[in-house]
Amino acid sequence: MYKPFQKAAVLGAGVMGSQIAAHLANAGLTVHLLDIAAQGDNKNDVVETAFKKAIKQSPPILFTEKTARRVILGNFDEHFHRIADVDWVIEVVVENLAIKQDLMARVEGVINDDTVVSTNTSGLPIQEIAQGRSESFRKRFLGTHFFNPPRYLKLLELIQTPDTEPQILEKMQWFAWMHLGKGVVVAKDTPNFIANRIGMYATMLGIRGVTEQGYTIEEIDTLTGVIAGRPKSATFRTADLVGLDTLMYVAHNLYPAIPDDESREVFRVPQLLKKLVETGSLGAKTGQGFYKKQGKEILSINPTTLAYEAAKSLDLGEIEAIGKIDDLGDRLRKLYHDSGRAGIFFRKLTLEILGYSARRIPEIADRPADIDRAIRWGFGWELGPFEIWDVLGFETVLADMKAAGISVPEWVEKMHDSGVQSFYQKDRLSWAEQKVVDACAVCISEQPKAPTDEIQIAAIKEDAKNILWQNSEASLLNLGDGVVLYEFHSKGNTLTLKAVEGLAKVLDIVENSDYRGLVIGNDSANFSGGANLAEMAMLAQTDNGKGIADLIVKFQTLLQRMKYFPKPIVAAIVGRVLGGGCELVLACPHVVAAAETYIGLVELGVGLIPGGGGIMRMVTWAADKAVSESPQDIQPFLRKVFETVGMAKVSNSAYEGQELGFLSPTTKIVMNADRRLTVAKAEVLCLDRIGYMPPPKRNAVMVLGRPARAMLEHAVYVMQQGGFISEYDSYLASRLAYVMTGGELTVPALVDENYLLRLETEAFLPLLQQPKTQERIAYMLKTKKPLRN
Repeated sequence: MYKPFQKAAVLGAGVMGSQIAAHLANAGLTVHLLDIAAQGDNKNDVVETAFKKAIKQSPPILFTEKTARRVILGNFDEHFHRIADVDWVIEVVVENLAIKQDLMARVEGVINDDTVVSTNTSGLPIQEIAQGRSESFRKRFLGTHFFNPPRYLKLLELIQTPDTEPQILEKMQWFAWMHLGKGVVVAKDTPNFIANRIGMYATMLGIRGVTEQGYTIEEIDTLTGVIAGRPKSATFRTADLVGLDTLMYVAHNLYPAIPDDESREVFRVPQLLKKLVETGSLGAKTGQGFYKKQGKEILSINPTTLAYEAAKSLDLGEIEAIGKIDDLGDRLRKLYHDSGRAGIFFRKLTLEILGYSARRIPEIADRPADIDRAIRWGFGWELGPFEIWDVLGFETVLADMKAAGISVPEWVEKMHDSGVQSFYQKDRLSWAEQKVVDACAVCISEQPKAPTDEIQIAAIKEDAKNILWQNSEASLLNLGDGVVLYEFHSKGNTLTLKAVEGLAKVLDIVENSDYRGLVIGNDSANFSGGANLAEMAMLAQTDNGKGIADLIVKFQTLLQRMKYFPKPIVAAIVGRVLGGGCELVLACPHVVAAAETYIGLVELGVGLIPGGGGIMRMVTWAADKAVSESPQDIQPFLRKVFETVGMAKVSNSAYEGQELGFLSPTTKIVMNADRRLTVAKAEVLCLDRIGYMPPPKRNAVMVLGRPARAMLEHAVYVMQQGGFISEYDSYLASRLAYVMTGGELTVPALVDENYLLRLETEAFLPLLQQPKTQERIAYMLKTKKPLRN
């Protein structure tokens, strides 16, 4: 078992250096961020300016503002000695081999004998950077290629040199997976490694679709975006975000570095890219690149005149209908076989990318699975190249490649001759991996992997015996060892009527059986978007209010039952946890949260207030935070809760969720979201083994009555007069204040939980009938954005 790193040093405070330091601090490390000494009295000016700029970025690079305290700034002249007692040194200085080599010589003279040293370079051979260093140093040296932004992109490519000790590589894989939340791929020391080599190839093909094939920028981004299972930023928006100068720099350096690459000419810098960089149109950082925002309109570059023009209508045939196909596999097949302009481009692009990826084995990776993981984790594709090949049909793609004159590597031909029709088996290990390994005389077992024993819902469902109960929107699954999982998989993981009814049914099953406890979670990127607004809007229009009132009371009762359930219940959450989803988590006595959890009570954004116990639990949190039940002690915390809920604030991370009161201090936070179900199951078992007792029932909560309501309403009045909120926002906030302070109570008093729950219900129902609330709900359903009417 390895010991985790506790101290690190990042050498270089540029864009990547500052962000890597921030992410290490997010993981709990103490980080020394050092850069060159500045001229003048303040030699830390370079590093201070860089880090100050970095922490103002959006999205934020730190989990909380306090996290920045773990980053200690310094300069190479005065503070280089600090690296003497760190566990890990990461070099992120300018891409100049001589400078890096000189820095490594200086590092070797200071560090301990067991310090791991890595470089984040993507443009220089890793082993050359350690040239001239001792054997001991080289054994502890490797490449750690983070992707930008390091906090949000999962991929970390580890590049070993011939001298890197296997134990060092294995430790780095373990630490990156377990403590940094990374998906690790071991790459070879080749130009641009794995993800950027394939990703740059795809990007260059996209640019050539505009310059050589007559497609517009908007058409290419449509065909290489969400419809293809890729990020919304697609090709050209991504290029603008990365920076066109950076893109050109990478291509310029890559072209001469791959003289034996049969597709090398694809990487030759296009004239359009050159012209944009020469004119200072570098993308988002200069306000214009391939796109330019002018007022509310998004213009795109005319590749001939270099003028920015309004988007033209897409000439892509049935693209809109294809985009509405929910299943990605069906969507890709429909697009691939389309006979119009959309299909022609997508088919050609796909065949070229798949062929190039296959030909890069074993040059950049030994295993197709590593290329797929690198592209999914580094570029956000839902499927990697070989997974796409499988979806489209192995024989179909192979035949089309040959018809198009695209070179197919020998190992794929051997796969075909063996009668195999898929790259992947059920265990997700590529069939082709062993064939490639045999051909390359490389032993796959020599490359230690990150842990792969995490609970995966898809794998559990492969055995029908594990499905203990289900309806169309939820399932009860057997996790083994007496632990079961309630998984709701409604659209957007919303709390639909069926999802809520399913949870009630599951609680009955668990309580009246020998199961030891329950995990609530799913395998989605987002735990829950809250109540199903479409169902609620329909009920509001067709019901006199009684149906919704009954539904709210049932939901409140269900969550109260969860809170005091006689067996351990653990919610395993990640991503967006909003509205009713947040209320469910607030009621759950035990929670495992991925660090990247964005949780909040957002009901005011759709013209409502929380109605499932969210207000009651936040008021309880405020009372518990105070040092006494004196109103003057409780008021500051109540005001914080009022602002948080009233402004529909969502946490920036699980750690901020704790600060805001949405998550308890005992919440188990995991850096790697893939581990949340595994840890949640372990938590259930631990709670059961020590003899589980539910939390004691809360018979009294201190509420502050009319004086506190007046204080909160005055703050709302000031906000409205200042033009920060609308009149209707003010009205909603007043209803929130009414419930939070105990309704008509004239003085502070102790009330039970049911009293506050009744107030929530009574305040919620009239709001649902308000025209402005219905407008907000309709707008949210249509645009996915809040309306401030």
